[in-house]
Amino acid sequence: MSDPLESLLAHPGLWRGADAAASATVPTGFRRLDERLPGGGWPLDTLVELLLPAAGIGELELLVPLLRELSAARPEAPRWIAWLDPPYLPYAPALAGVGLDPGRMLVVRPRAGVELPWAMEQALRSSACAAVLGWVDAISDTALRRLKLAAAEGQSLGLLFRPGQRRNESSPAALRLALAARDGSLDVEILKSRGGMPARIAGLLIR
Repeated sequence: MSDPLESLLAHPGLWRGADAAASATVPTGFRRLDERLPGGGWPLDTLVELLLPAAGIGELELLVPLLRELSAARPEAPRWIAWLDPPYLPYAPALAGVGLDPGRMLVVRPRAGVELPWAMEQALRSSACAAVLGWVDAISDTALRRLKLAAAEGQSLGLLFRPGQRRNESSPAALRLALAARDGSLDVEILKSRGGMPARIAGLLIR
């Protein structure tokens, strides 16, 4: 018979203080940002929120090094990068130009009656996706927690894009970033990071 305490401690939904130092990360590709993030990069197998004033300010350019790394992580069994209800259709030549295989991109438009958080949860939990990008406005705390748990179970990374006015809402996401455009660069504010401190990186060059 298994020890109930050991079963609890092994549950992917449980976070412990020591986890921050042990969590796997991937460098962002931007030194100044890496210096402010625990572990020196993006956390893996969890939920990350990016809060934007509008789509198209450079948020995808910020993620290109990450997506490239995740896409190449398992060459023997490559996984999908799923895009759930993106505001613009990904442009295949542009993806190829930055080293991403358009053939491994999966664009999903949830049909009427299907809520995006549910679809994103299924994609994360499936283990078929290295990362799942989703665009949503209002979302419950329960749904956010389910996304984080699904990412851990499926060993996938959830990247959730939300409006900037949601920054003051609580969230279980391991990392929350608020982004703002600045003349071809980005101001990146770390609102929350697992095991880290709030910080601001001004004028991060992404183009």
